[in-house]
Amino acid sequence: MAKEQTHYTIERKLTLPNDIETIPQLNEFIDSVAEEAGFDMAFTMSLNLAIEEAVVNVMEYAYPPGTSGEVDVEIKAGEHQLCCILSDSGTPFDPTQNPNTDITLSAEERPIGGLGIHLIRQIMDDVSYAYQDHRNVLTLTKHFKADNINI
Repeated sequence: MAKEQTHYTIERKLTLPNDIETIPQLNEFIDSVAEEAGFDMAFTMSLNLAIEEAVVNVMEYAYPPGTSGEVDVEIKAGEHQLCCILSDSGTPFDPTQNPNTDITLSAEERPIGGLGIHLIRQIMDDVSYAYQDHRNVLTLTKHFKADNINI
C-alpha cells in the first residue's frame, strides 16, 4: 500500500546560528506559522515547547564548544498534519536511539539527560532521524484535528 502524500499549504524555513540567544526568533517563527495555520493557543504552545527543546539540543550539543554552526528549521503545515524538519551539519547523533526515560524514578535515581527527547515524544506523534548528505535530519510530525484550529 502506498504511503499517503501530505499536501502542505504552508512551508516556511528559518536558519539560526547555534546560539541560544536566538531562541526568541525561533518562538516568533513558530508562532507566525501557527497563527497563519489558525492553530489554537494550547496547540501552538505545545508545538513551541517540543520544537524549542529539539533546537536547543542541537545548539548545545551538535557542534564542539566554541565552534560556530547553524540549525535549519523547516515547518510545513497541511490540512491535518504539521511537520518540522531540523537539520544541522554537526556531530552525527540520533536522539531517537535514546531509551525511553523512566519518569517514575526520582530525580536522584534518574540518569542525567533524556528528558528533552521524552518531552518531544510525548508532544509529537512521530519523531524520526536520518543522517543524509553529512547532515543530521530530525523530523517531528504532529497530526491534528479541526478542534486544534481557531475558525
